[in-house]
This record gives sequence, structure tokens and C-alpha cells, in this order.
Amino acid sequence: MKSLKTMSSLLLLVIMIAAGTFSPARAQEGSDDVQIHITQVDISSFPQVTLYLSVTDAMGEAYGIDPSQLHIAENGVSIDAARIEGMESVGRLSTLLVLDVSGSMNVAGKLEAAQAAANAYIDTMRPGDQVGLVTFNTDVTYVQPLTLDADLLRAAVDSLRAEEDTAMYDALLQGVAWFEETGGRKAIIVLTDGLDNRSTVEQDDVLDAIGPGGLTISTVGLGDPDQGDATNAGLDVPGLMNLAAGAGGQFSYANDEESLTALYTSLARTLQSEYILTYTSPSELRDGFGRELTVTLLDQPASVQNAGYNPGGLIPEVGEGSSFALFVGATLFLTALLFLPQIVSLAGSLRDDTPPEKTRPKIRFTD
Repeated sequence: MKSLKTMSSLLLLVIMIAAGTFSPARAQEGSDDVQIHITQVDISSFPQVTLYLSVTDAMGEAYGIDPSQLHIAENGVSIDAARIEGMESVGRLSTLLVLDVSGSMNVAGKLEAAQAAANAYIDTMRPGDQVGLVTFNTDVTYVQPLTLDADLLRAAVDSLRAEEDTAMYDALLQGVAWFEETGGRKAIIVLTDGLDNRSTVEQDDVLDAIGPGGLTISTVGLGDPDQGDATNAGLDVPGLMNLAAGAGGQFSYANDEESLTALYTSLARTLQSEYILTYTSPSELRDGFGRELTVTLLDQPASVQNAGYNPGGLIPEVGEGSSFALFVGATLFLTALLFLPQIVSLAGSLRDDTPPEKTRPKIRFTD
């Protein structure tokens, strides 16, 4: 059984590498094709939609482009230039570094490697960027709330100690909640060296909690994927991959401090090199139907990872020129349908309780 799990994890790893959704710390051979990834979709001001885009080469490194060459399509329909309000490089970046401090991180210098990588990420902060630190073992701790102060962050990272078990999904759910009031580009980078064995929530709960402002979660495995997911030294490779794919991030792994630090600095460069596109949706009603988004480059071929969003809405909105009376009538009709079973039941009950009508006695006439 253990061998079967290991083989399944490795097969999924090979598939993800081929698909371009996996980024190990080691360099990969490949072409120079440009890859465009929609990392975050912000619909908090719908029908205004803001997209954050990662543009990288085949090695996963940031690739510079002219933002005016980006072309947007929603449900296959090109967005007219008049609806596009801005195309520019990303501004302020907010990052939550979520670190595993369970007891297994005391083995083989893992905690020290994680601290070095976190400090390397902090060293890349630009003016205006903010970073927060969350740790998890059996409990979840917001060690350092989002701050612009790199010295505070380094002190928080250097103070970490490892013990107890692992509750990664609990930490991520809390991280999403702590990010709720933060605007702009938001990224969570979570590092773990093993299996989640203490969370009270699951992966789907984390993904469902991501609000209309959006964010990405990138997952980093510290360890050897060849160990499989049945040992303390192993990684839940499929789980980490699925989480990153579902939250618009990427999965990576590293075996030592040097490769882990290189990975964190590469993630920082990519996040800081993203582009922002803001446009008004041509379908402005909150009709509850999903929209597919595609962004391509006009001047050269590129590999594109599509994304989507749903504007929400329980009762379909009506256009500006529609009759208000029609809308009210439709609402009343739907309400009547909702209570129809109770009305029918009540009517039947009244019939059963009504005493039978008195009838006049029949009179028989005889000669």
C-alpha cells in the first residue's frame, strides 16, 4: 500500500511538471515560451473586475512585457479598450508567510532552513510592501500581523520554536480570515514538512473561504517527495498540489536551506513583477453564472492558464430599462411558490375539520 501511494504521488508530480503548474527549486530544462497565469481575480467592486497576472518564462522566472500588449477576453468575447481602465505593474504586495513549527521541523535543520528562507523573503520587501507571519503546530498563532517593518518581522522569525503536531488547514483558514480587510494583491505562502494531522477543517473549507477580493495560496514542501505521504519525512504531494492549483498559486519543494532560500526569493521576484488589469465586465448583471477569463499577448505566442469568477446573485438582477413593477411581480410570484405547499396543506386541513352539511330528511309518500 505504501509503495502504491508513493508511485501515485510521483506520477502526479510528473503530470504537474509537464503541465507547467509545478515549480521545483531546482532549475528545469525547457523552452523560452512565455507563460501567463491569472493569479488573483478581484470582483469586490463588480462589475469592475481587477486581474493580477504573473508572466514568466519556462524556468518560472519573471518575464518583462509591455502591458499594453495584453488582451483580455471574458467568455470568449474580447474586452473593448473603452472598458479597460488600467494596465500597469503591480503596486503594493501583501504576503502572509505561514510556517510549519510542528515537532518534525526540529529534524535535519528544517526549522533553521525555514527561518533563513523567510528572512530572505523579507529582505526583498519594497517600500509599501507588507508581510505578516503565521505559524502552526497543534495551534495557530498570528506571530506578527501585517507590517511594513522588516526588523519586526525578522525578530519574529528568529524567535520561532518547533513542537507538537500539524494543523495546516486550520492555519490557512485563519490566514484567509486575517486577510479579509486587506485590499490589493494578496498572497499566502505556506511551508510544511509533512502531513496535516490536527486540523478541524479541510482543504475545501479553505478554498471556499476566499472572498470576492481573491488571493493566492502557494504551497512549499520541505522534504523529499520520494518518501511518500506515509512517513514523518514525507510530503502530501497531491494535497499540496491541489491546494495551490485551487487557490491560483504554485506548488514547489526543496530539500535543504540553500534551495529553499532560492525558492522564496524566486517567489518574491515573480509576485513583485506581476501586472494589474482593470476592466468593466460587458455582462454587468449579478446573474449567478460563471465567467471564463483569458489573457493573451498580442505580440507573441504564450501559454495561458485560464481563470474564472462568478458574480453571485440569488435573484437575477434586471437591467436599467426594465419595469420595476415587473421585478416586484416576479418577486411576489416566487414568494407565493415558496409558500404554496403550506397553503395547500392548510386548505386541506380546513376541509377535514368542517362538519358535514345537514341534509333534509327524505319524505316518502304512500297511496
